[in-house]
Amino acid sequence: MKINNKKLIILGGSGLIGKSIIKLFLNNGANVINLDIKKSYFKSKKYQYIKFNCKEFNLINLNLDKVIKKYGAPDFFINASYPHSKDWIDNNFENISLDSLRENIESFLSSTTWIANYVAKKMKKEKKNGSIIFIGSIYGKVAQNKNIYKKTKMRENYSYSIIKGGIDSATRQMASFYGKYNIRVNNLCPGALNSHVAGLAKKQNKNFVKNFIDINPIKRLGTSSDVANVALFLSSDLSSYITGQSIYVDGGYTII
Repeated sequence: MKINNKKLIILGGSGLIGKSIIKLFLNNGANVINLDIKKSYFKSKKYQYIKFNCKEFNLINLNLDKVIKKYGAPDFFINASYPHSKDWIDNNFENISLDSLRENIESFLSSTTWIANYVAKKMKKEKKNGSIIFIGSIYGKVAQNKNIYKKTKMRENYSYSIIKGGIDSATRQMASFYGKYNIRVNNLCPGALNSHVAGLAKKQNKNFVKNFIDINPIKRLGTSSDVANVALFLSSDLSSYITGQSIYVDGGYTII
């Protein structure tokens, strides 16, 4: 893989997907800097945690500059953050408010795309031949199927689909611009994972799991390790000719 002693900066590394990515990269010899509002511990001399709030727009550039001044621009940057409003669960078509839509697009989509470009400029300046990875979603490509929510309290999320669709477009635009600087930009898009549900529950509803599995060609939910494995591939030299792509880690859900 040739990532030994390479530097990963991950935003949102204390979440489910982020933790799996950090663990895998550390096991493959990378130096990891985790930027997150929540602290996460890993027993490794190659791991550093720095408190970072991507909702603080007036401090984003300053705080990123502090990190890069101390550690240098990364070889790999992965954004696994998930900033959202307190009423995230009500962002369905019937209940969403304009204020909530605006708040979530700003805190999630704007921060994600702004930070990626800011880091890319630092990588370019230091002539890093590197990789930037967004964590997108299948819902940046396909509509949310209401049938998988039958007999659950789960609903579609209008903000989420807009945000992930925007990230999908940003991936192609950034890849087109930064390719000549040997900076690759890709979008890693998970399907349903065996995990908590943001703003609703600590684990997936059993009816949702059944509904999803009934549809999905590979008859299971994904795991954070499934996602982390692809993140490692997209960071390594094995994917050196891949950029501007949205890679779906969904068990085949999006081919139906």
